Amino acid sequence: MIFAYNPAYVGDTLLIITDDDKGLLQEVTRKGKVARIQTEDKRTVGWNIFGISQLMASQDVGQVELTEKQIGLLNQTLQEAGFTETLPTKVQPKFVIGYVKTCEAHKDSDHLSITEVEVDQEETLQIVCGAPNIREGLKVVVAKPGAMMPDGTMIWPGELRGVESFGMICSAKELQLPDAPEKRGILELSEDAVVGKAFFGE
Repeated sequence: MIFAYNPAYVGDTLLIITDDDKGLLQEVTRKGKVARIQTEDKRTVGWNIFGISQLMASQDVGQVELTEKQIGLLNQTLQEAGFTETLPTKVQPKFVIGYVKTCEAHKDSDHLSITEVEVDQEETLQIVCGAPNIREGLKVVVAKPGAMMPDGTMIWPGELRGVESFGMICSAKELQLPDAPEKRGILELSEDAVVGKAFFGE
């Protein structure tokens, strides 16, 4: 679940992205200050909350992080508008430190690798990666499905050359870190980086 706020371009509206629309046509149902966005197959993929500054303190611009209390206020707003759906109050970090457990060459590509990346003690993701420096044993930054990159790109499960991929292993440039190198390659973290910990760009 992604929260985004950009008053200069969108107005005083909180955008909430909950799922991938997969390119399907969208239907919008508006009730008061709330609009629900659904795909033609009736999946809810997002919400717009208008006049958000009247509901909670001013937001940062771009992707924003909300507290459980703030998400509770959003759920109350949805209910008051007449919607029965609710947003999960506990939001897991989408950018985390991962450990590359395995790395094998893609059979149908001369530059892609298929990796298994541990992103938590109980979660391992298969991620197809095209970085030249990807290898087994690295600590890396993983954008999990549902993450929004600094340039606004959304990360969803996908398929590369016939192989499923669930996330992206990030470079410093993709994360828009200061002094990011121009050459291609993922960001390599120190060995003492803690797997599963949220990554904030430090």
